[in-house]
Formats: sequence, C-alpha cells, structure tokens
Amino acid sequence: MSKQGAFDLASGVGGKINKEEVLSAVDKYEKYHGYYGGEEEERKNNYTDMVNKYYDLCTSFYEYGWGESFHFAPRWKGESLQESIKRHEHFLALQLGLKPGQKVLDVGCGIGGPLREIARFSSTSVTGLNNNEYQISRGQVLNRKVGLDQTCNFVKGDFMKMPFPDNSFDAVYAIEATCHAPDPLGCYKEIYRVLKPGQCFAVYEWCMTDSYNPNNEEHNRIKAEIELGNGLPEVRLTTQCLEAAKQAGFEVVWDKDLADDSPVPWYLPLDTSHFSLSSFRLTAVGRLFTRNLVSALEYVGLAPKGSQRVQAFLEKAAEGLVGGAKKGIFTPMYFFVVRKPISDSQ
Repeated sequence: MSKQGAFDLASGVGGKINKEEVLSAVDKYEKYHGYYGGEEEERKNNYTDMVNKYYDLCTSFYEYGWGESFHFAPRWKGESLQESIKRHEHFLALQLGLKPGQKVLDVGCGIGGPLREIARFSSTSVTGLNNNEYQISRGQVLNRKVGLDQTCNFVKGDFMKMPFPDNSFDAVYAIEATCHAPDPLGCYKEIYRVLKPGQCFAVYEWCMTDSYNPNNEEHNRIKAEIELGNGLPEVRLTTQCLEAAKQAGFEVVWDKDLADDSPVPWYLPLDTSHFSLSSFRLTAVGRLFTRNLVSALEYVGLAPKGSQRVQAFLEKAAEGLVGGAKKGIFTPMYFFVVRKPISDSQ
C-alpha cells in the first residue's frame, strides 16, 4: 500500500480544485449536509458536484492514512488491517468466480487499490469507472508503477449513466462506492444493463441496519455525521438496497452483513480507545499528529486554506462510524451477490 508523506498530503488536498478555491469548496460541500442544515434532496440533485468535491478534498487524506484501498474489512485475530483489506478483496473475487481473461468492471473504483489487487489475484482485465479526475490521474500513475497499465484502465463517467454498451462485462463489483448514488435503483439498473446475461454483480454497501430508528435523535445525528464525512446523499437501509437490486431485474444469489461475524471489530482502526503501531495514523495519537501537521502545513502555505476543515469533518465521520457500529445501527459491509438472468439477452 502506498503511504504518502507530508508533502504529498499537502499538495494533494483539493485534487483538481484550484488551491485558492479549496476553502470555498469546503464551505459549499459542508452546506450540502444535514449536519450543517443541508437538505437530502439537494444532495441527491447535486450528487455529482458534491461527491467530486468530497474526493478532491479528501483523497490525499485517505491515501495518507489508509493506503490505496479506501474501504473497511472484517478482520481475524492476529491479522493486520492491510491483510484483512486484501482478503476482503480476494473474497469478493472468489464470490464472483472470476476467471483469467475475463473483462470486469469496478464501479466507483477510487484510485484503484482493489482494482489492482483483484486483477493480480484473478488474472482478469479490470476497468475502473470513476467520475473524479484527480482519483483517475492517481490511479493511472499507480497502475503504471506496478505494470498493470496495459491490462487495466480507468474510464471517467457517472455510474448513473455509464459510458459502456449493453452486455459489456463478464462481472461487475462495487466496494463501498454505490452508496454515493442518489438512487440505488437507477445505479443498479445501469449495472444490470452493462453486465452480460447469466453473470454476477457483487457489492459491499454502506447501510443503516434494521436497528436504526429514524425517530431517535442520536441515531439521526450519527447518520448525519456519516453522510457529512463520507460524501453521501443518504445512508439507506440494507433492505432498501436488496429490494432495489431485485427491482433492477437481478436474481439474489445470497446476502449477509459481514460485519456481524467479524472476530475483530471492523471499526477498530478508527476507535480512539485503540492503539496500533501498524495503523498508527488512524489512532487517536496518529490523528492528533496529523491534525497538528495539517495545521502547520496550512500555516506555512504548503497546504491550501481549508485543509484543517477537511481534516475536521473526516474526524467527525470517524466518530459517526464508530458510534453507529457500537450501537449496531450502521454497517459498511452489507454484502450481496446477484445474477442477471441468462434469459435476458437485452
């Protein structure tokens, strides 16, 4: 996994946004969210702008603290965070039954950490779909670095209007990405369209569980923190996601909240009561160090104005994620595999 240094973190904040405009972008991003009085409908109507701003502002922080794969994973005792993330990606590839030479689509691929791992693990050609230019440019650099630029690629596009012909892919997956969609049904319909008949789509979704109570003030505060800190129009229920997949035309192979059986809590790297040398930057001490580092970098002008605000809402996200997990109302790994009927030849 890549581990950016302080200079890379500072220069990366804002992505493709002009450095002088980062602070105003932070202002606009925050105002989309309920935590600051924003409305869900506005987030859905402007999801492209909101999500792009989020990843321009946050990608360098993710890479600095998390590596190349921006997702959680169930974890065995004695297993490092990095090992669990790779196993989580291998598990998905195995559930899809990927075979060498197949053409696979990664929906919302980030900078391509899972794309590269799955491509190497399964000897497939993986296309990463992403609507954020900064993440694509980072992914292309990292693909070239490991020699995957000839077999794997990135395409800029909206997963609500995919730039691919019908029946293009042998398999499709999404890892904690389609939660950014303003409408899961519309997103899943596009995935259904580009997937070949008889083939499967596998996804890790961010969801509220059945324990979430929309009339509970604390539950709603946690939900708002998660949406703010992670660029989400809304966090949907597990049942809503699976129903949307059925309505899109898919047959359900199986589904399960993989957080339920994780021997080590998936949120442990974000829990301030936990200390780990292997994921030091995510611990309370590590976050304090990063907070002070970003403050200093912004003060001397190496990081753009607004960088500290980005760090602050990412910490708010961590609080919401840990709070939601401990109360059993949120999961980042509701997993399901669905199949496009072989009879549907489009």
